[in-house]
Amino acid sequence: MDQTRKADRYLRVYGQLHKLLSKTADPAARMATICAVLHHKFDYYFWTGFYRLIEGELTVACYQGPVACLVLAAHTGVCWAGIDGRKNVIVEDVNKFPEHIACDSRSVSEIVIPVYDATGEITAVFDVDSRELAAFDETDAEWLAKVVELIYRKD
Repeated sequence: MDQTRKADRYLRVYGQLHKLLSKTADPAARMATICAVLHHKFDYYFWTGFYRLIEGELTVACYQGPVACLVLAAHTGVCWAGIDGRKNVIVEDVNKFPEHIACDSRSVSEIVIPVYDATGEITAVFDVDSRELAAFDETDAEWLAKVVELIYRKD
C-alpha cells in the first residue's frame, strides 16, 4: 500500500475509533475496540494486541489473531525493547532481531508502540505482527502512536 493511501486509511480509522471510544473511559474496553477495528481494517495485520505491564511482567491482554504468549520474558524481545527504550520499535525481519520471542513462527515483521497513561508511565505496549517482511514503517508508527493515545484521553 502506498504511503498516501495508508495515511488516508489511518486517518479514517482514527476518526472512527475516536467516536467509538468516546462511549467509555475504561482502558480495557478501549484497548479491545482498538484491536478489533485495526485488525480488520488492515489486511497485513496478522496478530494485533496489547501486553499490559503488571508488577514488572508483560502479560497478554486483549488481542485479535492466533493464540499469544501469555507472559513475555523480562527485558527480552521487541515488546520489552519498546518499554526499556521508551520508544516505538519497527522490526522488518524478526528473525534478525536479537532475542526475539516467537509466539507464532508465521509472524515475520512487527511493530511495538508503548502506551502511556496520563502521568507518563508506560502501562502497556501495542504489538502488531505481520506475515509480510517489512510490513510496517514510520506511517504505521505515527498513526498507531496517535491511536494508543486515545486509551487514556479524557475527551
